[in-house]
Amino acid sequence: MPSPASPPTDQEITATFKLLLIGDSGTGKSSLLLRFTDDTWLQPDEVSATIGVDFKVKIVNVEDKRYKLTIWDTAGQERFRTLTSSYYRGAQGVILVYDVSNRQTFEHLQLWFTELDTYSSSRDVIKIIVGNKCDKDTSGVREVSRKDGEAFARRMGTLFIETSAKTKTGVRDAFVEVVRKIAETPSLWQKQQGPRPGAVLLNGEEEEVESSGVCSC
Repeated sequence: MPSPASPPTDQEITATFKLLLIGDSGTGKSSLLLRFTDDTWLQPDEVSATIGVDFKVKIVNVEDKRYKLTIWDTAGQERFRTLTSSYYRGAQGVILVYDVSNRQTFEHLQLWFTELDTYSSSRDVIKIIVGNKCDKDTSGVREVSRKDGEAFARRMGTLFIETSAKTKTGVRDAFVEVVRKIAETPSLWQKQQGPRPGAVLLNGEEEEVESSGVCSC
């Protein structure tokens, strides 16, 4: 019998990128992350609100190159803001999420951009606005049109996409597009070294993590 393929090594990985998910509580940030990393979707009553910060690790192939992603899912509640603000440092990509069926979450994006400008360690950070839960079109509860989302993204100079963690629509495309844009911005990553095996970059320093890839913050 042929021997099983060896797992990929860090030497085969082009770079390690840190991505951050931000936005109001209930917009589906954790569901997007779970769908992208594990191809799993949980019913809303099965998903608990993120307490502080969670993260997962994912290796993706983009244009024949392999990238290791450490993806940080932040809590949207106000009481956790002082805790999560430190996680902006070192992020090369930021995914700002709103719920297309809740206009308030869309209107709050401006506040999230202000917070990002305050805490981000790089002006070159790649940003994408994600209108999540677009599957709700069929139930007639949409409160934010695609046209509104695209117009706001143009005004802010960011990428834009609509997604559904439930149906998978646009989920992988959102993450891959951010990775592609980071790779095209050498100032964000060429001088950086990836973390050693079993570690991730936390606030610019290596920290050991459990093999499950979930932060116990």
